[in-house]
Amino acid sequence: MDIRFQFMKYRKIAGLISIFLFTISVLSLSFRGLSLGLDFSGGTLVEVTYETPVDLEIIRDTLKDNGFEDSQVINFGTNLDVLIKVADQNGNSSVGDSVYSLLTEKGFIGELKRVEFVGPQVGAELRDQGGLGMLVALFMILMYVAFRFQYKFALGAVTALGHDVVIILGLFSIFAWDFDLTVLAALLAVIGYSLNDTIVVSDRIRENFRLQREMEPQMMIDLSLNQTLGRTVVTSLTTLLVLFALFIFGGEMIKGFSLALILGVLVGTYSSIYVVANMLMSLILTQEDLAIPEPEGADFDELP
Repeated sequence: MDIRFQFMKYRKIAGLISIFLFTISVLSLSFRGLSLGLDFSGGTLVEVTYETPVDLEIIRDTLKDNGFEDSQVINFGTNLDVLIKVADQNGNSSVGDSVYSLLTEKGFIGELKRVEFVGPQVGAELRDQGGLGMLVALFMILMYVAFRFQYKFALGAVTALGHDVVIILGLFSIFAWDFDLTVLAALLAVIGYSLNDTIVVSDRIRENFRLQREMEPQMMIDLSLNQTLGRTVVTSLTTLLVLFALFIFGGEMIKGFSLALILGVLVGTYSSIYVVANMLMSLILTQEDLAIPEPEGADFDELP
């Protein structure tokens, strides 16, 4: 059998890299936390429409110089519509009017479309429900893979998914990127994407373990990864092309969403090759683990 790339030859190096990235991510999340967006932290949302495009950077500086340091200013829909998000102001729902009045005084005269206040209690509820949803998704994946394949594959799959989610969260924490509901939705999409790749690799490993009984487990895993490599690369590249287009041309509203998915595709592709396979090697996967059980009474059927 032709094994072009010996992935498992570097599995220990890959394991150290994963442990390092995972540890740094956990430390950053523990001590620095996430830069929570308005959806989670609570605050005020102001939408203003102007007759001509305005300079968003000047609006940001104006708000920052007047006590609204944690505000976000983005175009909403067209370059004439501006969406302003102001962080939690201790439940003061009149902040939206203050922001609009300030911009009018500074010469940014436009039509006020809406002012919405999201309390921090609502934000905390959204955060807790989102985290619970992610845990439920991981548990259901564990049960599915254990039933579909074998418990060692289930541990590998859940480890890979946890690895992907924690590292993406860690990157958002380290670089202080805004974390809102769109990013949370992207994380759930990453779980599905990474699981799909993991299932394809796991299915080929199981098939080869049943057919190629004369090969060593490490060679069998390398063979399986080489056989699925073309599909993995093509899928990842075509997905990344779409995501980079969204990131560059999609506007500020979905920039966090597309960024999280880009990171998820990259980390997920890596984990489906190295994290899952590393776990299977560490758990000493053997042909006996994947042997097809004989039906009950088979021994009696062979008797004359």
